[in-house]
Amino acid sequence: MMIGPFINGAAILVGSVTGALLGPRLNANLKSRMPMVFGCASMGLGVAMIVKVKFLAPVVLALVVGSIIGELVQLEIVFQNAAVRSKKIIEKFTKPANEISQEEFLDKFVALLVLFCMSGTGVYGAMNEGMTGDPTLLIVKAILDFFTAPIFASTMGITVGVLAFPQFAVQALLFFGASLIMPLTTPDMLADFSACGGLIMLATGFRICSIKQFPVANMLPALLLVMPLSWLWASYLG
Repeated sequence: MMIGPFINGAAILVGSVTGALLGPRLNANLKSRMPMVFGCASMGLGVAMIVKVKFLAPVVLALVVGSIIGELVQLEIVFQNAAVRSKKIIEKFTKPANEISQEEFLDKFVALLVLFCMSGTGVYGAMNEGMTGDPTLLIVKAILDFFTAPIFASTMGITVGVLAFPQFAVQALLFFGASLIMPLTTPDMLADFSACGGLIMLATGFRICSIKQFPVANMLPALLLVMPLSWLWASYLG
């Protein structure tokens, strides 16, 4: 029975609604400084995932080729357009959130999309629950997301809650596909997948902290390439 994706999605929805409602009453320092803490946490998680790497070459190759694919199909623009449409629809029924500019909203929305939907904890947690029935990792992630969502929703509005839907879709797909995916993987492939995800998480942390605006959405195709490339490298060159 699938449990983790429901809990994680509910945590983002409840956290976003809470943050949007409490936004005007939250301390200004809390709203401005906590995103930097979450960005720092993302960078720390990214580093922890990167050190698991087994074969660095296929990870770098996957990141480069995946980013090129993302740039060619303009994946980030696709996500930004979806964010704008979602924001317009939601603001027809709610009070608009005007604390940040449209550009800043889109930058943070895409970063949160990666943080919530494509993090290593979420991906591995969903696959692990699908194979073992243990939702512990996703419950831990839900706790983190529950505190992250309201801080960003306090300035970005309830639109942050929309991210619960792609997150649930990704985790549910991994949950049901785990029995097909996991038998085809090796520990080395999973380690390189973790490292690739860690690089994207590191870039996400830089973006959340407004240090450098990495095109993190355009880097996502790398996650689809890294395990096959890792297998090829181990089989023929490793």
